[in-house]
Amino acid sequence: MKFSALVLTLTLSGAAAFAPSASRIPSTFAVFSTPVETATEAVNGAPEEAAPAEPAVAEPVAAAVPVDLPVAAEEKVEVPVVAEAPVDKILPGRYNNPEGAMSIALPMLKRPNKLDGTHAGDFGFDPLGLSEQFDLYTMQEAEIRHARLAMLAVVGWPMAELLGPKWLLQEGGCAPSVLNGFNPITFFATVAIFGGIGFLEYKTSLRTTHNTKSGKQHREDMSEIWDLGVAGDYDFDPLELYSSVGNDAKARKGLREVEISHGRSAMLGITGFAAWEALTGHAIVENSMFFHPNLLLPALVFGYTAFNAVYKVENNDQYLFQISKTSEGDALMQNLALGMPTDKDREESAAKFSAAVDGAKNFIEKVSESYNKMADGYLEYSTGIDKKDE
Repeated sequence: MKFSALVLTLTLSGAAAFAPSASRIPSTFAVFSTPVETATEAVNGAPEEAAPAEPAVAEPVAAAVPVDLPVAAEEKVEVPVVAEAPVDKILPGRYNNPEGAMSIALPMLKRPNKLDGTHAGDFGFDPLGLSEQFDLYTMQEAEIRHARLAMLAVVGWPMAELLGPKWLLQEGGCAPSVLNGFNPITFFATVAIFGGIGFLEYKTSLRTTHNTKSGKQHREDMSEIWDLGVAGDYDFDPLELYSSVGNDAKARKGLREVEISHGRSAMLGITGFAAWEALTGHAIVENSMFFHPNLLLPALVFGYTAFNAVYKVENNDQYLFQISKTSEGDALMQNLALGMPTDKDREESAAKFSAAVDGAKNFIEKVSESYNKMADGYLEYSTGIDKKDE
């Protein structure tokens, strides 16, 4: 038995020379070696010290031949992409241009640092640099108040001159003003009106909007900018017009931009009214196409609309005033060209017109001959003189 155990041991040790090292034997095959050793020990009993064996000569190991084993294809699991909900807030900046870019309102100047389009009505216009010297919110509040007052005045001024009694107006039918002068009645009325406006300014100059409905909404809209809400917020919207174009932050900003743009135009307009009447002594409604029926104003409106339907005016960093045709305008012009008559159509139309003119001439000649015959017959009947005898 001892001799057979020795032969089995030498046989296993010789086979190990052709096998990979222990570190490279998979754990699966390592498990199967345990029963062999256990069986050997069970047959021979306690292991005895074996005689030293001759060192085995390592023989070259055959190169491993790669075997392509079927590998299960990995299943591609498509993870659904959840789109992020749009942020219903006003985010800083609007024009996507770096700091130091040119202003939109004044392309020859750089955009002011604090005027990046975040707020309504911000087009980068600040040639005097007031946004760097004063509080931006305070200036916005002052501008919107003056804008609203000017919008009321620019309507009331011409209405007073058109509908007001003569004793209310100044010489030449001009509305009472600081430059045109006042009579006692209009003076006290003006003092009362400005007194009421001043009282409103006093009561609302330090108002808080943190607890109002619109104030909370505006602070939420502007939370990425500041905690001041929106300038000019009086929580006054009895007709619910503020959400008429959309109940979101961008729609509300759009309406505020419309308001301040109209207000700026009104401030320029009321200044022009006062200067015109002070310099000329004539009312603004006198000989004006805006206040008397005429064809000039509709013609100008039609021309302006037609121009904007075909062309657009734009500026860039190289040119200030460029007129180019839009794609819609180009298609419109092509459709008009297709609808225009060709040379053959014009010739046919001219021939038809010429034939109509000839027909009209013949008709007029026949009517004239018939009239002359009737006149001759009446003369012969009334006088008894035959015109042929003459």
